Amino acid sequence: MTSSRKNKTIYIDKEAASVLELVSEGLLAPVTKLMNEQESKEVLQTGLVNGQSFPFPFILAPSGKKNEKIIPTLEPDEEVTIICNGKEFAVLRVEETFQIDPKERVKHIYGTDDLTHPGVMATIKRIGTWALSGNYTIINKTKHKNKIKIQKAKELIGAKHTSSLMMGVNPLHRAHERLIRQTLENTDLLVIFLLKPYDNANLKYEVRKEALEYFINNFLPKNRVIIIPLENSYIFAGYNEIIVDAIVAKNYGCDRLTIGRNHAGLGMFYDCNSNKSIIDKVTGIDIEITVASEYVYCDECKTLVSKNTCPHGQHHQISYHADSILALLEAGLLPPAVLIRKEISSFLLSKLFPNRFKNLEKLYYDTFPVKGLLEEHTEKDFYLELMKLYQTTSLT
Repeated sequence: MTSSRKNKTIYIDKEAASVLELVSEGLLAPVTKLMNEQESKEVLQTGLVNGQSFPFPFILAPSGKKNEKIIPTLEPDEEVTIICNGKEFAVLRVEETFQIDPKERVKHIYGTDDLTHPGVMATIKRIGTWALSGNYTIINKTKHKNKIKIQKAKELIGAKHTSSLMMGVNPLHRAHERLIRQTLENTDLLVIFLLKPYDNANLKYEVRKEALEYFINNFLPKNRVIIIPLENSYIFAGYNEIIVDAIVAKNYGCDRLTIGRNHAGLGMFYDCNSNKSIIDKVTGIDIEITVASEYVYCDECKTLVSKNTCPHGQHHQISYHADSILALLEAGLLPPAVLIRKEISSFLLSKLFPNRFKNLEKLYYDTFPVKGLLEEHTEKDFYLELMKLYQTTSLT
């Protein structure tokens, strides 16, 4: 299929485009196309595509007055050009069009249509009442380098097992570090899928990536860890997120997936006299899913411990809540080193508050012991030295 401006056009946003790219790259296999109405009903009834778990129908129903006007007029076998951010993104050969209920659609994704749920509110605004199905071709598609990157890393170290983690590291804290180390302990190669959300309630992706790279390059065997960017679109936001995570990780070439015990999609339930989770419902995805321990800092143990092995109660335990640690950073405060590595917090503060001090050099030389030589210092250097003073115990 080739693009033609003579085609009728529909319009999608970058988030929808990222999901279409996942399918085009084979990362949501066995899904290969936009589903028609009958295929959608079968997925809802069985939770399967070709005998493999898939959480909801893969459809495209973009909102907008132009889309709502054009989609019902499309005929079978007609070609339609998909526009994203003003540019031709893909060409789709229409199989059929059909009506959907946006509220039902968000229920399939999130398990609820409650508009107070932030994901529901954001997603329902993007969903129209008409869906279109068929095969599509992305225009100017580039070769997928990340699959090749993982394969080369496997070959370089002769990896027999490749594990994966889906992480936001927003920000990277001590419990994240422990989870990464624990996962790496039992595998040859670790792929960290670093999430790129579509909202502004996060540190910039580039900042989180640089912080994660610092940790990997300085404190881990760096030839055994790879960072892969993953667009964190609406399909990863629902209560079936773990199923989608497993599908993507498997299609990237991983044979293991580790998730945290506080993962939002883990959801425990009681069945046949035993505790189970959504993991027990996964069918046909050839990947081993492991639930990692939840880590806390215990003021009796004086270290980071698993809640499974710490005998002391919650009143002795500090939990690692990324949103609260981020709140400290966004307020301009250095979190205690027990929560986040000082090199990481110093780096993040220097990015959040660039050029914060009017005369950094004077402040540096007035506050810290120096060698008597005039040297240039960055804001990151300043925060690192400040943390050392916080950790001085002789006067406390």
